[in-house]
Amino acid sequence: MSMIYRFSVSGQRGAILLLLLVMVVILGLSAGMAGQTWSSTMQRAREAEMLWRGERYQQALASYYAVKHGSLQMLPAKLEHLLRDPRFPGVVRHIRKLYNDPMTGEDWELVTDPAERIIGVRSSSELEPFRKDGFPKALDKLQGKDTYNEWEFVFTPPKKS
Repeated sequence: MSMIYRFSVSGQRGAILLLLLVMVVILGLSAGMAGQTWSSTMQRAREAEMLWRGERYQQALASYYAVKHGSLQMLPAKLEHLLRDPRFPGVVRHIRKLYNDPMTGEDWELVTDPAERIIGVRSSSELEPFRKDGFPKALDKLQGKDTYNEWEFVFTPPKKS
């Protein structure tokens, strides 16, 4: 009789161990899926922030260009010139602060014209964007791009006639 009792107790221990193992596997898979969802949510938030910051730089470059200094209209040589325009003795700002690239947390890559003047910024991130279309008119050139480093927030001066 004691032999039967031992057999059933060890059988229960094996079943409990198997049940615990299955629960750990299920918990691990759930945590992995939650981590991927969280990662996607954070990337979407950084992407939205990138669009907002990129537009601010486009607007600041347009503002800098619109201010005539004598008869010349020009673009800045440094991003810091958007914070404090060196063409004027007083403080003239075209942007409130210099923003980092939200995808990398580092400085933006600069897009320059042949005269080495800044015409825009872009990310150095190689990640694939979630958003591929449906951009506002000012950002319509971002349509169909495969990586964030292809998203260029550029101000194009109007053609002189």
